Amino acid sequence: MTKLFYNDHVAHFLPKPVHPHRLFPLGCRVAVMQKTLLLGLAIGTLTASPWVGAQTVDTQTDVNDKRTAPQAPEDLMILPSVQVIGDAAEPTVPYAGGQVATGGRMGFLGDRDFMETPFSTISYTKKFIEDQQATDIQEVISKTDPAVFRSGIPGESNESYSIRGLPSSVGDVIVNGLAGMAGYYRSSPEMFERVEVLKGPSALLNGMPPKGSAGGAVNLVTKRAGDEPLTRLTTSYMSEAHVGGHIDIGRRFGENQQFGVRFNGTYRDGETALEEQDKTAKQLALGLDWRGERARISADLYQSQDRIYGVTRGFTLAPGLSLPRVPSSDVAFNPPWSFYDTQDKGAMINGEFDLSNQLTAYALAGISKTEFDSIMGAPQITNEAGDFAINYSGVSDEMERKSAEIGLKGTLETGSIGHQFAVNATSYNEDYHLNGFINLLPQEWVSNIYNPVWGPEPERPSPVPAITRTETRLTSFGFADTLSFLDDKVHLTLGARRQEVVDESFLAATGARIGQRYEESATTPAAAILVEVTDQVSVYANYIEGLSQGEAAPNTAENAGEIFAPYKTKQKEVGLKFDLGDFAHTLSVYEIKRPSSYTDPATNVFSFGGEQRNRGVEWGFFGSPLSDVRLMGGVAYLDAEVTKATDTRNEGKQATGVPQWQAKLGAEWDLPTTQGLTLTANATSVSKQYLNADNSLSVPGHTVFDAGARYTTSMSGHPLTLRATVTNVTNKSYWAKPHFTTLALGAPRTVMLSASLDL
Repeated sequence: MTKLFYNDHVAHFLPKPVHPHRLFPLGCRVAVMQKTLLLGLAIGTLTASPWVGAQTVDTQTDVNDKRTAPQAPEDLMILPSVQVIGDAAEPTVPYAGGQVATGGRMGFLGDRDFMETPFSTISYTKKFIEDQQATDIQEVISKTDPAVFRSGIPGESNESYSIRGLPSSVGDVIVNGLAGMAGYYRSSPEMFERVEVLKGPSALLNGMPPKGSAGGAVNLVTKRAGDEPLTRLTTSYMSEAHVGGHIDIGRRFGENQQFGVRFNGTYRDGETALEEQDKTAKQLALGLDWRGERARISADLYQSQDRIYGVTRGFTLAPGLSLPRVPSSDVAFNPPWSFYDTQDKGAMINGEFDLSNQLTAYALAGISKTEFDSIMGAPQITNEAGDFAINYSGVSDEMERKSAEIGLKGTLETGSIGHQFAVNATSYNEDYHLNGFINLLPQEWVSNIYNPVWGPEPERPSPVPAITRTETRLTSFGFADTLSFLDDKVHLTLGARRQEVVDESFLAATGARIGQRYEESATTPAAAILVEVTDQVSVYANYIEGLSQGEAAPNTAENAGEIFAPYKTKQKEVGLKFDLGDFAHTLSVYEIKRPSSYTDPATNVFSFGGEQRNRGVEWGFFGSPLSDVRLMGGVAYLDAEVTKATDTRNEGKQATGVPQWQAKLGAEWDLPTTQGLTLTANATSVSKQYLNADNSLSVPGHTVFDAGARYTTSMSGHPLTLRATVTNVTNKSYWAKPHFTTLALGAPRTVMLSASLDL
C-alpha cells in the first residue's frame, strides 16, 4: 500500500510506503489595519449568507475519532500505483484527537509522516492553536512539549524560548520553508495552519539559520482555502481588560475549484494581567493559491503590529547578592511609559511544476520588512532589601530580509532499492540598520521590587541617532537521498550541504567598515536511518549538525583579526516511535555538543575552545487513548554540562538557565453527561535553573496549573464554540531564568475567554 507524499502546502503526490493502519500593497501602513479588519468583518458577514447552506464546519468538526484521512476529491489525478487518501487542501492529516498532525515538513525533503521521520518532530494543528487561545508561537510550542523551555515572562519585547537546552532566536523561525519571513520579534498565530517543530540541529534540512539557533527549528505553515467555504468570527477577552476579534474567511473558485483565497484579520487591545501594562496586536494576512494538474502556485501577504506599554525585561543581580524573595507576579518592572513597537510586513510566493510523475521542480521566494522602536531598561537589584537601579535605552532598528530557494525533488529505483532525492539552493540576504541611544536619564532611577515607583517619562532624542548598518548574506547548496530497501522497511537518509556566509558592518554616520569583512564557508553532512520494525513501531538514529556564524578574533587578542569559519553544533540521537493508531509515544536519547568562543587568559589567544554538552532523554505522547479523552505531554531529562570553559573551575558545571527536568501534561475530557462540553487542564513542572557559571546561585523549580472548559453548540444553526481558560490557577509567584537577563518573574493568574461562530 502506498501513500500520497505531499510537498509543502500543495497536493503533489509521489509514491511512498505507508503503514496499513494508518498584492495587497506592502506599502500600506499599520494605521489602517483596524479599519480594514472592521471592513473584513462586514464583508464576511454579507458574503457568508448565500453559502450558509453549503458550508460545513472547518476545524470545529469532531476530529476525535480514529486516525483517518479525509476522502480525496474526485477530480484529482491519480498516478500509477498510488492510492489517493488525502485532501489537496490539507497536506497532513490530523492525528486522533485533532491536536497534532500525522506529519510535517522535514526541511527540503518535504512533508513526512512522523512514523517515517528519523528525527524528533511534532506538528501542532490550527485546532490546538485555537483551543489554547495562543497569542504567539512560543505559547503553542511550549505548552506540552518538555523539550521546549520558556520562563513564562509576560510582556517581553520578543518571543524567548530554548529547545533541548539551547536558546532559539525568533529571527530563525521559518515560514513555508523560507527563512526570515516570520515576524522578526514575535508572530501572532492566527494566519497559520500548523506550527511544526523539528528538535535538534538541522543544517542539512534547512540550511544555516541567520541567528545561529541550533536546538531546533520552527516552521510555520500558512492557511489555505479548504474545499468547503469558511467564514469564522472569533471574539476574545484576556484579563484584565484585553479584548479582540479575529475573522477567518476561505473560498475556492473555478470550474475545478482550482483558485483559493484565505483571509485572516486580527485585532487585540487593552490592559493585560500585569499592572499598568497595555498591549496591542494587529494582523492582516491574505493567502492565495492555484492548483492545476501539473503545476501549483501559492502566495502570501501579511502585515502585523505588536506593541506593549509597560515592558517586562527581568532583572540583573549585583555581584554577591543572594536570591531575593519573590515579589508579586502582577508587576511589570518597567514604567508604564516604557514600550516597544514592532511592525512587520511580508510577501511570499511558491511554485511547483511536475516535470514527470517522478520529478518535480520548485521555487519559492519572499521579502519581509520590520521596523522596531522602543524605550526600556533592565533594572539591577543592588541589595538584599530589593532596591534596584535602572536607566533606559532606546532602539529603533529597521531591517529588510530577502529569502529564496530553488530545487528538485524526485523518486527513482535502482534494482530493489528505492530513492527519494532532493537537491536545492538557498539564498538569504538581510540588511539591518541599528539606531539607538543609552542612558536616557542623567542618573539611574532607584526604587524597590516590592513597591516600585516610577518617575515621569523623559524626553527622547529626535531623531534617534544612527549607529551601524550590517549586511548578511547566506547561500547554500544541499543534496540528500533517502534509500529504501528490505521491502521498504529500512530507510537510510544521506546528505550534505555547503554553506557560505558573508557578513560586514559599517558605521551608519560615515559608512566606514567596522572590523573585517567576514566571508567563510563550511560543509555539513548528515546521516539518518529509520527501521519500521512493525506497522506500529519504528526505531531510528541520526547524526546531524547545525551551523552558526563564526567570529573574528578581537583586536586585543594575540591572534587579532583571525576569522573563524562557521562553527558546528553536532547531534547524535537514537529513538523509538510507537503508534497505536489512536495514541502515540515517542522516546529519544541524544547528545548535542556546541562550541563557544573565549580568549584564553594564559595565552591571550581567541578561539572556539569552549563547549557545552547536552545529554538528554525525552518521552512524549499524544492522541486519544479513550474515545472521550485526549492527552498530550511528556517528561524530559537534560544534563547540560559545560565541558570546556575559560575558567577551568566551571568545567563540569551545569549551563545556566537550563532545567534538568521538565514534565508537562495537557488533558481534555468530553463529559458524557453533557454533549458538547469538554473540560481541559494543563500542568507544567520544571526543576531549578542555575543563574551563574559556578552554579552557586539558582532559582527553585516550580509547578504551574491551568484549567478550563470548552463548549460546542450551535446558534441559529451555525456552529459555535465557547472557550474559557485560567492559566496559573493558584496565582503562583516564581522566579525563572530568562535568556537576556539574570532573573525574571513568571506570569500571574490570567483569565482567557473566546467565542468562535461559523457563518
